[in-house]
Amino acid sequence: MKALITSERYRIVKELIRWSLLILPVAVAIGSMVALFLWILDLAIIYRFHHPWLLFLLPLAGVLIHLIYRSVGRSSEKGNNLIMDEIHEPGGGVPPQMSPIILLTTVLTHLFGGSAGREGTAVQIGGSIAHLFGKWYRLSVQDMQLLLTSGVAAGFGAVFGTPLTGALFALEVLAIGRMQYNALLPALIGAVAGDYTVAAWGVHHTAYQISAFRHEPYFLSAYLPFDGLLMVKVMLASAAFGMSSALFSSLVHAIKVVSGHFIRSKWLIPFTGGLVIIALTYLNGKPDYLSLGVAAEYPGAVTIQSAFHAGGADLFSWFWKMIYTAITLGSGFKGGEVTPLFYIGATLGNTLSAVLHAPVGLFAALGFIAVFAGATNTPLACTVMGVELFGGEHVLYYAIACFTAYLFSGHSGIYSAQRIAIPKLLNAGITPDSALGDLGKSRPHWYERFLKH
Repeated sequence: MKALITSERYRIVKELIRWSLLILPVAVAIGSMVALFLWILDLAIIYRFHHPWLLFLLPLAGVLIHLIYRSVGRSSEKGNNLIMDEIHEPGGGVPPQMSPIILLTTVLTHLFGGSAGREGTAVQIGGSIAHLFGKWYRLSVQDMQLLLTSGVAAGFGAVFGTPLTGALFALEVLAIGRMQYNALLPALIGAVAGDYTVAAWGVHHTAYQISAFRHEPYFLSAYLPFDGLLMVKVMLASAAFGMSSALFSSLVHAIKVVSGHFIRSKWLIPFTGGLVIIALTYLNGKPDYLSLGVAAEYPGAVTIQSAFHAGGADLFSWFWKMIYTAITLGSGFKGGEVTPLFYIGATLGNTLSAVLHAPVGLFAALGFIAVFAGATNTPLACTVMGVELFGGEHVLYYAIACFTAYLFSGHSGIYSAQRIAIPKLLNAGITPDSALGDLGKSRPHWYERFLKH
């Protein structure tokens, strides 16, 4: 027995050293690329702030992005879904040009005012670089899958400064109801190394803080060790967060399908999408819903940070950001969905806090992570994200919000390649390990039934 234990521990140490040596160069390369991306992205956004007329060139930027992918993008246009497919069932590989192309096209989207995020870019950078290193290493299929997972973790952890969330996200996002535990340590090594690399380059992340609040007494306060009334309010708000996640996913897909049905020339789809974004901006009379929504273009603008304070968001800020982002991504512009989801969640939390008479900072934070949890089906990762971004004092509320939103978002999500290992509900009539995209085809959406008529 002693010999077996010693032998097993030796193999564990050997594998740990091996994977550390394999992943660290990959994670450093990913972190460096993500740092470059974040630096250029900040410059592009600030430049547009000082030159608002650039918004009028958004339709042309959309055509340029379309031409870039048509000429050199190849399969890269599948984005995050391509990387997830390669982890599930290795096939054609991840093209090396995915990394520079998604960086360039994301910057173009933001430079001209498109409403998108940055997570998709970081994940694609991570997957592309990891696959390139895997080919150089001549890894087996199984090892390549682990390295790709680590690359996703490194990209996600680096772009948001949340290494533990990055590791859990890479494990949890692949399949609903199942985590890939054999990649746990490789993913954590990649995420931590990627995050430290970004920090070493001097790139900083946005800091968020929940203001202190006082628990309001009610008739059960003397009998419960927790604020039961606040917990009920959190659950009600979280159901709304989950349904908004499903609505966002549905809108993005709807715009892709409907625009493809009515507009035959593919280049005209992003051109039209750009025109609609311009029209909406002038309809609203302010540019608050363009680009990331992190930095304020002018004093008093609605941003993610402003949503943490009373009066920091309009009643329908969350809805407008959802519309802007769905049009931007649905019509072919590039970037991620996650930062807009943060914006949608934080501003919706701000609105619901006024309706429910709840702490505005707490509800903005809960919306921030819960809408993301519902859209990506990663409640554990998003609960940990709450701790990494806002501190651990309210972790119970984070968990309630993320788990509830995950359930209420149903079998929907922003990644069509995500598998359904264990359905959210028993007797859901879902084939095991079917992809979300396949589920959507078997259950036509309302807009698809409309198009048939």
